[in-house]
Amino acid sequence: MAKKIAVRAKDAAPMAGRPWTRHYDPGVPATLAYPHVTMHALLDDAAESYPDAVATIFFNAKRTYKSISDEAWRFANGLRKLGVKKGDRVAILLPNTPQFVVAFFGALRAGATVVPCNPLYTAPELHHQLADSGATTLVALSRLYPVAKAARAGTSVKNVIVTNIKEEMPPLLRVMFTLAKEKKDGHRQPFAGDQGAVAFRDVLDAPNAAFDGGTRKDDIALLQYTGGTTGVSKGAMLSHRALVANILQCRAWFTNLKDATGTAMAVMPFFHVYGLTVVMGLSIQSASAMILEPQFELERVLKDVQKHKPNTFSGAPRIYNALINSPLATKFDLRSIEACVSGSAPLLVETHRRFVELTGAKLVEGYGLTEAAPVTHCNPLFGQGKQKVGTVGVPYPDVDSKIVDLETGTRDVAAGGSGELVLRGPQLMDGYYNQPEETAMTLRDGWLYTGDIATVDADGYVAIVDRKKEMIIVSGFNVYPREVEEALASHPAVLDSAAIGVPHPIKGEEVKAFVVLKPGAKATAEDIIAHCRTQLAPFKVPKDIEFRESLPKTLIGKTLRRQLADEDRKKREKVAPT
Repeated sequence: MAKKIAVRAKDAAPMAGRPWTRHYDPGVPATLAYPHVTMHALLDDAAESYPDAVATIFFNAKRTYKSISDEAWRFANGLRKLGVKKGDRVAILLPNTPQFVVAFFGALRAGATVVPCNPLYTAPELHHQLADSGATTLVALSRLYPVAKAARAGTSVKNVIVTNIKEEMPPLLRVMFTLAKEKKDGHRQPFAGDQGAVAFRDVLDAPNAAFDGGTRKDDIALLQYTGGTTGVSKGAMLSHRALVANILQCRAWFTNLKDATGTAMAVMPFFHVYGLTVVMGLSIQSASAMILEPQFELERVLKDVQKHKPNTFSGAPRIYNALINSPLATKFDLRSIEACVSGSAPLLVETHRRFVELTGAKLVEGYGLTEAAPVTHCNPLFGQGKQKVGTVGVPYPDVDSKIVDLETGTRDVAAGGSGELVLRGPQLMDGYYNQPEETAMTLRDGWLYTGDIATVDADGYVAIVDRKKEMIIVSGFNVYPREVEEALASHPAVLDSAAIGVPHPIKGEEVKAFVVLKPGAKATAEDIIAHCRTQLAPFKVPKDIEFRESLPKTLIGKTLRRQLADEDRKKREKVAPT
């Protein structure tokens, strides 16, 4: 049976006002028709059309779309028994596991709004998100139960649903895990008797019966919290309509994807909107199998690629960096991968070059942000459309993008000039939850102001220069951290780097760089500064190099420049004369 929710083109021809559409891969339409459906209708469609297709592969255990869908209905009914009703918030504190997929779609089917949470959160960080969202139910991994228990205090959370990661492992591995790892790694956490704590399996002890939770396409499906890399984390309200639109835009871009035949490497976390939409959402829309990786462990990922042969691999630069700097990568067969898409953080040109040399795979960079569900731009995937390394590509179907001046945000900047990237399209958020002022600053006259500084060329290809709030101003000249980091990355001893601005009494600011050397490599600060002088104008060259063993990053690989700047400021304050 053919799937009902499929890509339907309104117009495949290049569109006036969107000249970039002429550079699309053949078969990518300029504009799409979007169905009036909810996000969970995608799982209904996949389970009905391809019930026996593999949905998840987890430690080699496979589950079908019918199995996952049936369990999601039981979970939805279990939530109703717990009192969850339309509009309630259900928070999910899980890595990439079958339980995440079940809980996510079960909550949506029950009429709830999902609040995905980072499993690495501390109790105070989780508490903020639970309290801000007003979550009434939390689904958590057993190993994370102590954090969940501490974080729920003083919030609206009435029920904590607890699942052990071993519950979805194959029987033999489950026994080995119980004997060797469960207690040692803290997965065996007592929760019986705690108020409102209930086992995931007990919630599933409910009828496999479909019902209408009352949800419609314009309702909020997701409260997706921003990463907080440049300020306080805010809950972006993403509707069912916005998520479905972005998933269908992604499907249109992947022109080689055929229903019930694809396999995706699911290493990007589902709690992040990139993994949720581009990996989980796209896989379910196409009835593809997902190889679920609960965390990024390079050797296990490589083994799973060789064994299960994914044809798509959506990752972040830190993943590609790990591959190109590991001797393990040459020991495994990675030839099944047809399309590698990099997102969530800037992909350095040097990383792209070395990855392509190492694997021969196609790797293109895209762009998105939480507030746009998330993808808005990408380079054509399959080489027939024009690819431009160093850019994030061109806008997706039905996305408009332009560059505006940094001072007022109202004047369009001509091709080649830099300014703030602004966007509009069918996948934009409705606003920030309970943040009307922040919403008004970000959404203006139908345009989303991204806070990213970018340039656009005559073909419509966008290059991200840097974050607006992280620009360094040296003697009145703009210095973008990314261009300094590109220069640092071309030094043979440098593994990772970050650039920030530090105060200077005359220049206003000057550049400081934090550098991580490759294992076994040696270089002095003078060596690296001398190298930068060959790559950068004098005012852009770092005046100070601080060597570190690692740099602070979000789980998806964004370098926390703000944290580095805060640490540097506190260090300077300690040594400043009183």
